[in-house]
Formats: sequence, structure tokens, C-alpha cells
Amino acid sequence: MLRSHRPALTAGCAIAIAALSLTAIPALATSAAAEPGPTAGAPTGVPTEVPAEMLDAMRRDLGLTADEARARISNEYRAGTATPALRRSLGTAFGGAWVTGKTAELTVATTDQGRHGMITAAGAKAVTVSHSLDDLTAAKGTLDRAAEQRAPSASAAAVWYVDVKSNSVVIQSADPDQASAFVTASGVDRGMVRIVESAEQPKPLDDVRGGEAYYINGTARCSIGFSVSKGSQGGFVTAGHCGEAGATTTGVNKAAQGTFQASRFPGNDYAWVAVNSTWTPKPVVLGPGGSVVTVAGSQEAPVGSSVCRSGSTTGWHCGTVEQLDTSVRYSEGMVSGLSRTTVCAEPGDSGGSYITGSQAQGVTSGGSGDCTAGGTTYFQPVNPILEAYGLTLTTG
Repeated sequence: MLRSHRPALTAGCAIAIAALSLTAIPALATSAAAEPGPTAGAPTGVPTEVPAEMLDAMRRDLGLTADEARARISNEYRAGTATPALRRSLGTAFGGAWVTGKTAELTVATTDQGRHGMITAAGAKAVTVSHSLDDLTAAKGTLDRAAEQRAPSASAAAVWYVDVKSNSVVIQSADPDQASAFVTASGVDRGMVRIVESAEQPKPLDDVRGGEAYYINGTARCSIGFSVSKGSQGGFVTAGHCGEAGATTTGVNKAAQGTFQASRFPGNDYAWVAVNSTWTPKPVVLGPGGSVVTVAGSQEAPVGSSVCRSGSTTGWHCGTVEQLDTSVRYSEGMVSGLSRTTVCAEPGDSGGSYITGSQAQGVTSGGSGDCTAGGTTYFQPVNPILEAYGLTLTTG
């Protein structure tokens, strides 16, 4: 676990959207439409304005020009809008969806080649696969249950996830023979599983404004994820490993801030903090150089989409969403339902926000590597947090 216990340091690993004070920086407008869940915001419109700092980070981390970055964000938004409708239409024949390339071309997989026409008519590329997403998800769920009953060693299976691009369940393992034994013991069809040799050993990135620091019980440090409300009570979501229910928080200015209302870790990695009346939750995430990005909703980005993270330890960094529905075995226990990314992070970044365009994606859970050599990080998607606690995302 990479929780920081050095109060002098400042905040966490992702664009924290935050419980800002009354003197918060005004939001920079970046309109975007959302296809919200039950508690997400519901603004409309394709993203048209992107902060220069975000474009700079996407140029640095993804090798995109400013025009390519703008086009990619717009195309990713459109792909995120089209995918749920295609999934409903394909039903059990849906094999997953992802975007690729600088233009974020949408690909949709199906087990029924006869449905290609419907997919291409929607503007996506169609591919035929052997396994439906439902079947792959069920196989991964079987692995999750097997791990809960008898946890595999970290060397046997550190990470496993549904990889729609390879139409398989991938297990990352430092010991492929042990991983194979884990699959056999679980009863999952070996033909649906791909074992990839890897030395990765993820751990939580502990150390609250989207991207701004907060302190738990006056010591450990994490980052705010996104501003939320429950009725008239304002607050923010963050990582569950940052604190237990009842733990108190202070803000980056060391002033009394709030209290953890609920927290879950391991199993999932989410929590929410209710703030006191001196803090005003704002619909923004801190960008690089003191800029802010307005949060317009929480539409899930497809695999392959760009995603950016801001944290006080490592600043603003971007990458891509590699897989959804990933299970990670931390030393504290297994966490499932995470999204795997190429964005780097370091201790003190936990709990902070991930955002694609203006759409909230999730809060930083853990990872491996660093922002010098590069690394892999995992975020807890935000919509399940909103649903679990009956929260409403604060949007602008």
C-alpha cells in the first residue's frame, strides 16, 4: 500500500474533483453531453472546448497534436454514446467494444456474423468473435469467486480481467504454471483464458479537491475523487483504502473538512466523505498549471479511450483505458471491477479522479511503476460508487 504518512506532502493521484473551499478557482467551461446512470448528471452536447493544458498532456503522453486530441475526445464521446445502444440491440451476441488509433475508431465485436450490417450502419467496425461478453464476464466471475474462497498467491495471479480485444479472460502471472492450476481449480473453460507472464505486483496508491490533498485522522494522505451530494449533504468520493467509516478528514489547508460515511476495501475500493459547511463541492477536476476541468457527467469510456489523471504527487498525466472489469490481488485482499490503464501514478495519488474529456471515469485505486519509468494503474469506476451509496455526481 502506498499511503503517504507524511502530512507535509500534498495530495493524490488523479484529477480530484473536489470538495473545494468557498474560494475555489472558477471552472473552465468544457461542455459535454452525458448518457448518465440513475444518479449521474445530464448535460448535453459533444465536447467542444478542451483546456490547453489537457491538450499539452495528451501531446506529451499520447503523441497527439492538439487537433488530433480534440478529434479523439469528440470521437470517444460519440463511441461512448453509441456503444450502449449497440449492446442492447445485439443482446447475447454482443462481444464487447473498443476504440483504436488516433481517431478513436469504434470496433464492436459480435458472435453473430449476420449482425455486421447493423454494426456498420451505426458507424462502427464489426468483428466476429467466439465468445460473448456475457460469457467472458461469467468466466471472470467464476475466477473471482474461486479467489475469494482460496486466494491464489500474488505470483500465481496478480491481475485478471476481461480483454475484449483478444476475446479472452487474461491472467497476468509471474508463475504461469501456478496460474494454470488456479484456472483448473476454478472450473473455468481453459479455452477462454489467456495467461500472460508478468512481474507486475499492484498495490494501493494512498496518499482531498479533484487532485487536491486531504488527510485522514491527521496523518495519511489521499486525493479527492469527485464532488457528490446525497440530498442536501455535500461531499466527495474517493478510494476505500484511504479510510474507514467514521474516520475524520482535514483539507489541504489542514482545516477540519469531513467524515467518512461509508467505505469498502477490499472487494471494491470506494468510499464517500461528507464535508462540513465550510467546504463547497465544485464540479471540477484540477488540471495542470492550476487550471480546472468541468465535470459534465459520468458516461463510461470504451476500452482504448484516452483518460487523464491529476494528482499532487505526480501532476497531470494521460494514457488509455486498457481493460474494464479487472480483478487485482493486493496484499490486503482482492478487489474486482477495476479499470486498467496506462496512466502512471505514485504514492499519494490514491482516491483522485480519472476523466475522459469532461466525463468522470473513476477514482485511483492502485498500480505499479512510477511516472519516471512509466507504469500501470487501476481505477474504481465512479458509477458503481454513486449507485452503491445513492449519491449524485456534482456536474457543471
